[in-house]
Amino acid sequence: MKKTRWLVFILFLPLFSCASRKDMEDQEGMPIPPPRSTSSIRLEDIEKQVHENPVAALNLIYIYNEVYDVKKNEEDERWKKISKYEEDAIENLRILQKIAIEEERFDDAVSFGNSLANLDIAVENTGLEPDLILADAKKKLSQGDTLGAFLAAVRSHEAKPMDRASALLFLQKAVDVKQRRAAAFFFSAASAAGGNIPADLREFAQGRDSASDMIKGVATVLVDRGIKIEKGLGFPDRVLGSAFFVDASGLLITNYHVIASEVDPKYKGYSRLYIRMGDSTSPRVPARVIGWDKALDLALIKTEIESEYVFSLVDRVIPRVGDTVLAIGSPVGLEKTVTSGIVSALGRRFLQIGDVYQIDAAVNHGNSGGPVVDNEGRLVGIVFAGIESHQGLNFAVPAERLAAALPAMIKGGKAQRPWLGMTLCETYSGAEIIYTSPNTPAAMHRVAEGSFIKKINGKTITAAQGDLIPALQDAIFQTRPGELIALETADSEGVITKKIIMTVPRPELPLLDAAKVDKRERIAAPLFGMILTPLNSGFFSSNFLVKKVVRGSIADEAGISDNDPISIMRLRILENDGYALMEISVKKRRTGYMETNMQLPVWLDSPDTL
Repeated sequence: MKKTRWLVFILFLPLFSCASRKDMEDQEGMPIPPPRSTSSIRLEDIEKQVHENPVAALNLIYIYNEVYDVKKNEEDERWKKISKYEEDAIENLRILQKIAIEEERFDDAVSFGNSLANLDIAVENTGLEPDLILADAKKKLSQGDTLGAFLAAVRSHEAKPMDRASALLFLQKAVDVKQRRAAAFFFSAASAAGGNIPADLREFAQGRDSASDMIKGVATVLVDRGIKIEKGLGFPDRVLGSAFFVDASGLLITNYHVIASEVDPKYKGYSRLYIRMGDSTSPRVPARVIGWDKALDLALIKTEIESEYVFSLVDRVIPRVGDTVLAIGSPVGLEKTVTSGIVSALGRRFLQIGDVYQIDAAVNHGNSGGPVVDNEGRLVGIVFAGIESHQGLNFAVPAERLAAALPAMIKGGKAQRPWLGMTLCETYSGAEIIYTSPNTPAAMHRVAEGSFIKKINGKTITAAQGDLIPALQDAIFQTRPGELIALETADSEGVITKKIIMTVPRPELPLLDAAKVDKRERIAAPLFGMILTPLNSGFFSSNFLVKKVVRGSIADEAGISDNDPISIMRLRILENDGYALMEISVKKRRTGYMETNMQLPVWLDSPDTL
């Protein structure tokens, strides 16, 4: 009986198979198309982007060339297609850039111009020409955007000295809005251009603001987050901070962490933002968040009142260690408090991008977001942190970084910063790429780990010891995500490789996604500063040898050194808290290979990423 059943099944199997294939072929009235290769799919994607987004098309072209190792060959059909797509994409990008100039969309023109310049393509106007920036500044001034106008005018003057008529125009406006430091800047520009300057403008520009004047431009920030329940009891949940006016229209600067509950999608509770200009009896004035830059812990807020004093952002002053500074704010709610101190150190690495100043002026809870000024009344920085358990250890974001970040914040919403997806370490040979995160531009373009960055956008980046990574970050900080970056690297043998890479928006926690998907032994490099090599060939082996320890890293501070054998027992990613924990067993050579179990904690917002 069983044999009969099998025989029937075997006899009917070809019939069912043929009928099914015939039905599939006839279902849509067309034959089933043959399977397509990955290469052909990639080429089709490139063709679609050539007209829709030429920058993205160029990026895909260069990835394709690297993946398939396409070389110039007149007989290679792939090379012919790719060359035609590249030619068309470049031409379309030039057209878009020209249209942006004609329509006075200078930010777009600059963005397109940056990408073309990094392809070594010459254009008539890049959008970065001083005359175009000055025209943009005057346009903003006519539209009532005084803050944006002053920032653009300063950029124009730094590139090319301003003519007398333009300098007088901005000088008059600075006097009208009572911004003395801005008036001093444009007065200097007008004087350099020659000619007489009206006495009233000269007198105001050459005056000096006192601390009591500047206090009038500082507000207390209050974020009401309702009632917090602890052990069955309700307590008012309030966030306290400081802010200072940067425009007469009611724009103020504060810290992101002060207003985070207003814009953080992860926060689900009640949140209302207010400012107060006087003491605790003064009325609370509603305010709203305009834009923010979490990587720099900065936020731009708006209220519907005018301030008696406005801080200017035209000075490009970098203080020296030992210079006297004043911090103004509302420590523990004590409004209009001024404290004095010195700049204790420069170049501290506490933020994802760049570095910060260390100051010893007394700073307490509530000072966050307040201005730091020097003896000349020039804005030096913005208070963003103090270590409560260590009095005198306080920090400020440099004012020059605020000036650079403001244009993006003025546009509204979250300020996007460019990202390549690399983790760096500074060595005597330069900035070494120790890790490329999966699914990032660096990984897609196969940037080699262990190579050294030589140039960015055709420029060699140099800096004092300890400042190289912030300098590299600054090299692309002003660009927008979605632009093409020219990256030049050298391997250990000195062989130079140049890649054209399109940046993407920087993640809030740069190493979070990598920590979730990459191997534990690989993520040990960017997170903990350990470059590991396997001790065993087994796929599931957890035993490794430390090939290299990054100086100043968590591993270095834990006393781990090169050639120490370690075993990784567990890696935990605490996303909500923003840090990771790795449990290891290490046999330190320095202690006679005595085995030690350790737990290494690290924040996921590494400052050594590009």
